[in-house]
Amino acid sequence: MQSGRPILLGVNIDHAATLRQARYRGTHLSIHAEPSPLAFAREAMAAGADGITIHLREDRRHIQPEDVFAIAALPGVRLNLEMACTPAMIEFAQKLKPAAVCLVPESREEVTTEGGLDVAGQLSRVSETVKMLSAIGSEVSLFIGAEAHQLEAAKKTKAPVVEIHTGAFANAWQSPQAAEELERLKQGCERAHQLGFIVNAGHGINYDNIKAILALPHLNELNIGHTIVSRALMVGARQAVAEMKAHLRAAR
Repeated sequence: MQSGRPILLGVNIDHAATLRQARYRGTHLSIHAEPSPLAFAREAMAAGADGITIHLREDRRHIQPEDVFAIAALPGVRLNLEMACTPAMIEFAQKLKPAAVCLVPESREEVTTEGGLDVAGQLSRVSETVKMLSAIGSEVSLFIGAEAHQLEAAKKTKAPVVEIHTGAFANAWQSPQAAEELERLKQGCERAHQLGFIVNAGHGINYDNIKAILALPHLNELNIGHTIVSRALMVGARQAVAEMKAHLRAAR
């Protein structure tokens, strides 16, 4: 159990758009295209989401540019734009000026973002991207693994936030490897805090494994998407978000 203010919840709505694109991909989107990521974002905010996270991918497999601008215009929204370190995405972010940007790796072959950003292997490129996005007033985070060398490299970029990739733990959940992965995440969070980062986390967190994730130290925000969208199919978006918020409140 941690003390202090509740951990923030960023709701990733990408997979509301995934469902829409299953029917409407390749067509001109209209008000009839459903489900609406904009409507999902509104419901999430009404239920207490502290931010809306969206990933505008190069191949536009789910979120579309018009989705981004529509959601960014919602009153009171704190938009967190996940994006690759590419000139096209940097230019897009400079026009949008989102409250927050999370730099992530991106591969056309993956179903979803499967690994952390290799900051150590592309330090100059990431550092320049951080500098350019910080200049427009966005809070920049790096989506990275818990490895010490990646955290040390991230410090050199001057990004104020890291989002620790929890995917390996999520994949190992309810297996003998889960405890080992959780310990690795704990050490990563501790090291990130020592380096002066704001510590966020995300990927593969669900209504079951959240209890273990909430034991990690120094957490500021969790970004959670697929499980909330899935739960929303059963109970509605507002209740799905409220249930996850209840877990975060209980942790503090």
